[in-house]
Amino acid sequence: MKHRILLLLICLLVLPLQGNAAEDGYGYPIPGAYEATILGTPAKLMPELPVKPSTRQLVLDIFPDRKKPSIFYYDNGLRCTFAYQKQKAPLIFLIAGTGASDQSSKLMIMMKAFYNAGFHVITLPSPTNSNFIVSGSKSRIPGDMIDDAADLYRAMESAMQKVAGDIEVSSYYLCGYSLGGTQAAFVAKMDEERRSFKFRKVLMINPTVSIYNSAARIEELMKQIPGGGKKQGIFFNKMLSKFSEFYRYGNFVAINDDFLYSIYTEKLFTKEETAGLIGLTYRINLAGMIFSSDVMTNSGYVVPKNRVLKITDSLFDYFQVSTHLSFFDYFNEFLYPYFLTLQPGLTKQAFIDSLSLKSIEAYLKSSDKFGVMTNENDFIITKAELDYLRQLFGERVKVYPRGGHLGNLEYKENMAYMVAFFTGGMP
Repeated sequence: MKHRILLLLICLLVLPLQGNAAEDGYGYPIPGAYEATILGTPAKLMPELPVKPSTRQLVLDIFPDRKKPSIFYYDNGLRCTFAYQKQKAPLIFLIAGTGASDQSSKLMIMMKAFYNAGFHVITLPSPTNSNFIVSGSKSRIPGDMIDDAADLYRAMESAMQKVAGDIEVSSYYLCGYSLGGTQAAFVAKMDEERRSFKFRKVLMINPTVSIYNSAARIEELMKQIPGGGKKQGIFFNKMLSKFSEFYRYGNFVAINDDFLYSIYTEKLFTKEETAGLIGLTYRINLAGMIFSSDVMTNSGYVVPKNRVLKITDSLFDYFQVSTHLSFFDYFNEFLYPYFLTLQPGLTKQAFIDSLSLKSIEAYLKSSDKFGVMTNENDFIITKAELDYLRQLFGERVKVYPRGGHLGNLEYKENMAYMVAFFTGGMP
């Protein structure tokens, strides 16, 4: 049913646009950045992946002595998804984007594509995902690139220990999308020192250049709702009210990639409000992250300090509070103060600078293992940042003319390029 609705919407959008696709030779049909981000790729334009992967879920006990609050009773370890070949093969780690789990829809199609190309695959949730915060993060406060990279690296080592006796690995590769793409660069740099994997190639798909700047651009989307501040409030509250069933019992910490699509198809807003919908979805993902981090650290930021939440407690009031916190609230009131206690004298600007690819520019420039896939109209980066990626990586940057932020990730041409980057058969 979902695909039928999607195809109908695509057909309505594409009919007058066939000329544009033909002119630039790129067949992805949705021109608008926001619409592409929400609608993604029509099923008929996705690649055919005939072989069904042999998979199992890994549950990693990374911190065996960690006591978890009872509200997270269902979290028994860091969850990763493992797809394996019967013969010796290369292995690729895939890192999810902001808030996403190890089984997000984007990771699953990437996993299938690499499996069909002959890879073992291990998918990892984002360090901003609740499961990762509860079971995979040492600090339990996500947001610092080096800290998060160390957590990801520890998870990768733990996953390999879990599967070491089951598979033979010929070589290691790394790929991530969105925030996961940026984090892949920091993980690769860490691997240069620790040498557990010696990654041969690393692909960043729709990465941010600066986490802080990209978060600012996403927050700005809320301001594009027509009608000013009053309209924003009405829109925000209408959407939260409509979908309150997702969060009344705490499920807002586990919203997946399909959430944006599902609320788009409800048609509760106008075309002009599309940007606001993306901003709202980002806020909901952020809310889950903030709540999980606050409870795990007993910081008193959202939930009163030392308040013990029971399984039967409603979390809706905490959700309401969390969704009205912006990234800047989290950064200024929670994230930066925490790292300031660890590094006295750390200025806010120095911390912001550390959240950018520019902080490891010398390493990225010196290595030829990196590649980038992104889009001209990806709204999480500026034109100057896109030019920076081109200057930094040269011919290893593949820029598509449209697709918004990850809207064309599942398009067959993009998937072919993604796989070819690692197999050496560049189209």
